[in-house]
Amino acid sequence: MNAAVRAVVRMGIYVGAKVYFIHEGYQGMVDGGDNIKEAKWESVSSMLQVGGTVIGSARCKDFRTHEGRLKAAHNLVQRDITNLCVIGGDGSLTGANLFREEWSSLLEELLQQGLIDEEATQRNSELHIVGMVGSIDNDFCGTDMTIGTDSALHRIIEVVDAIMTTAQSHQRTFVLEVMGRHCGYLALVSALACGADWVFIPEMPPEDGWEDNMCQKLSENRADKKRLNIIIVAEGAIDRHNKSITPDYIKDLVVRRLGFDTRVTILGHVQRGGTPSAFDRILASRMGVEAVLALLEASANTPACVVSLVGNQAVRLPLMECVQMTQEVQKAMDEKKFDEAVRLRGRSFENNLSTYRLLSFRKADSELPNSSFNVAVMNVGAPAAGMNAAVRSAVRVGITEGHKMFAVNDGFEGFYKGQIKEIKWGDVGGWTGQGGSLLGTKRTLPGKHLDKIAEQMRIHNINALLVVGGFESILQLYVARADYEEFCIPMCILPATISNNVPGTDLSLGADTSLNAIVETCDRIKQSASGTKRRVFIIETMGGYCGYLATVGGLAAGADTVYIYEEPFDIRDLQANVEHLTEKMKTSIQRGTGAQNCNENFTTDFIYQLYSEEGRGVFDCRKNILGHMQQGGAPSPFDRNFGTKIAAKAMQWITRTLKESYKGGKVFANSEETACLLGMRRRTLVFQPVAQLRDETDFVHRIPKEQWWLKLRPLMKILAKYKTSYDVSDSGQLEHLHSNRTTASQNSDSYSLTD
Repeated sequence: MNAAVRAVVRMGIYVGAKVYFIHEGYQGMVDGGDNIKEAKWESVSSMLQVGGTVIGSARCKDFRTHEGRLKAAHNLVQRDITNLCVIGGDGSLTGANLFREEWSSLLEELLQQGLIDEEATQRNSELHIVGMVGSIDNDFCGTDMTIGTDSALHRIIEVVDAIMTTAQSHQRTFVLEVMGRHCGYLALVSALACGADWVFIPEMPPEDGWEDNMCQKLSENRADKKRLNIIIVAEGAIDRHNKSITPDYIKDLVVRRLGFDTRVTILGHVQRGGTPSAFDRILASRMGVEAVLALLEASANTPACVVSLVGNQAVRLPLMECVQMTQEVQKAMDEKKFDEAVRLRGRSFENNLSTYRLLSFRKADSELPNSSFNVAVMNVGAPAAGMNAAVRSAVRVGITEGHKMFAVNDGFEGFYKGQIKEIKWGDVGGWTGQGGSLLGTKRTLPGKHLDKIAEQMRIHNINALLVVGGFESILQLYVARADYEEFCIPMCILPATISNNVPGTDLSLGADTSLNAIVETCDRIKQSASGTKRRVFIIETMGGYCGYLATVGGLAAGADTVYIYEEPFDIRDLQANVEHLTEKMKTSIQRGTGAQNCNENFTTDFIYQLYSEEGRGVFDCRKNILGHMQQGGAPSPFDRNFGTKIAAKAMQWITRTLKESYKGGKVFANSEETACLLGMRRRTLVFQPVAQLRDETDFVHRIPKEQWWLKLRPLMKILAKYKTSYDVSDSGQLEHLHSNRTTASQNSDSYSLTD
């Protein structure tokens, strides 16, 4: 929430508005006085890394009464406040909408009571409202992610990872209760992200007799030498008869039936706390800027709206349509129409649920379709977090589809050396939470070893290939199809690199984990200077010629300026940046950070020395090179989930393409469409032929020619107090929720960012 507050204040000041804090939520609006204070630029400094909300929030009974709203209106009119930005859940937003609907009559009443004059009534005749949804449950329809959800997932996964290490030593079953009284999003996504054995959520009550099925699955897993069983329960989990399913009930059941050592962990309010994740900071910053633009454009006829993110794109949706649909979900659940409730939750929730079902239930060999196809899966390029989650998902979905799955170790180097072996369901257990690449990966491209690779494909009769990594390898195999029939098979790439420099996709596996590592380190670096004199940090990130990590990391960490290859800069720019920082340091601002990415002459050392010299007497300077720690340890929940989802989708594409390409007793796939990259483009996941991506790529610098995140740079500069122009052409347009829903359900590829 603090990132959103900061963005609203700074964007508001940038567009020339007077911005006020209302402390303690609606209670502060009703009480007035010191609760409503003008916000200055410095008021929101150093709050990005703080959890909760700095300006406070409170449940307010007074605002629910007519008298309370009358007082609130009086307090706003006294300060000529006619634009409200509300960050909260559906209760807060519904209250805001009612306030707006009553506004004219409230002003009329204040006029009659002689509390305001005619001129004030005219001046404040319209109240505009824009909402941003802050809720860890992600239970608000119309947006893929609400502010706070990703951070809550981080807390849950941290606990699960910690539990896994202790449970590896003992044979134990853990029952974890996570928040979600009415919505199972946190439970479902954390179950996907940690490979839980069973999950209970309100939207999907288990079939009658679930006790037998669950105990059977737990004992099968234990028989497979799996020491740990994890069961995740949402607070609001129920069975088909509306009876609550509690962690204690599950524990007693497992102990009674199976005699397993079982422990219960209730996470409680831990999930609400802690430092916000990189994803939440960027989401909230983008939404805050969008909210200010929406308020500026509002007129008497535009409905109150919420700004939200669909896919990778900001949109504006009518507030009451979203509230109505959120209420419809609860109604459907009360009427036991659970499939309808899942559908109303949106594509993101539906896709999470179908992927979980696909991966969690191991079918008996006799129930599997017999496809007689062999599919190889491998990693290429540098290790990236999420690779293992993708491989696990691909192997299990492939086995479910009836294929024989083969793992290739050490990338194409291992391929031509014949390091290829069959991989089974149990071999990938526990892989989702592991960082790096368990299969091993090398940067070697296949180009020099095509003969040997073709020979290995013949020996192992490989009918399809799934590669997790960069896209050039598949491009080389595609080009070599003319000379080697062995490469005429379905091939698919899942983009994985921390630098996020793969063409054809807005996001690559591993980048989110890397951003979190950068942001966490920047927070610590900034904290190291608290209480000391004024200080500027020059921080170098990875990314080669791609400035994604530097730019987005800079936005999430509150950097003052970010130097990247894609936006050329010269000595005059550096001079202007130093002067800008010097001016800021003369105010109450005490720390600054600059992130540097790639320039052969203006190196990190050069910039550090320049700032040290020019800032003498005003601030001192430190530099920090983050290095390989950015590859990031355990994968973030986003990368685990994203890897799991795209690998499942890619395996389903491979199955379809294999069937279409199977003629005369063998697989022959020669068209452009059979060598693809699966990438996230704005709102959807798209399969794109690698041949078409050639034109979109700058091969010399290994970056796409067009990069969506460059549009975030002006936003970052505005938030750092630079005078710059902001391109509003990409800002959200008002859309309607019901039409979104129909198009989404017609388009099976309409995935969302949280997929």
